[in-house]
Amino acid sequence: MSRTLTATAFVLTAALLTGCGGGEEKPADAGKGDTPAAQESAGAKETGGGVEEGASHEVTIKVEGTGRSNVMYTLDDSGFKEVDLPWTKTATIAPRGAEREVGRLVIVTPGNTTAADGKLVAAGCSITVDGKTVVENEGGATGKPCSYKLK
Repeated sequence: MSRTLTATAFVLTAALLTGCGGGEEKPADAGKGDTPAAQESAGAKETGGGVEEGASHEVTIKVEGTGRSNVMYTLDDSGFKEVDLPWTKTATIAPRGAEREVGRLVIVTPGNTTAADGKLVAAGCSITVDGKTVVENEGGATGKPCSYKLK
């Protein structure tokens, strides 16, 4: 049952990630006026591609447990791999374009691991932004993924 739920979570997350986009691209500054608010985008800078970038953050995703487990994540890249636990991945992320307004989703979905009593349980996970833990799931029977919207 929990493997089915984990597989379903992976498929839904992948569908959501690949379903974004489409439509005609417009320059980042299209429709912007010369108002003080437009000129004063907090911590933003113009990059070579013309897309504004927000302040960067150091983001760490972590999966707790022992043994090996599958992990699906979205950080600076996306991946699905089998790893040795405990496992961490750190990246410096700067929200770009529309991500500055709506946020950028960081997700880590741990697979199963063997608990001390020998039962198969979901591994725990956490997300840390700039040294502060913003999401933590101890795992166990519920097995919820960790997700955080970075702005």
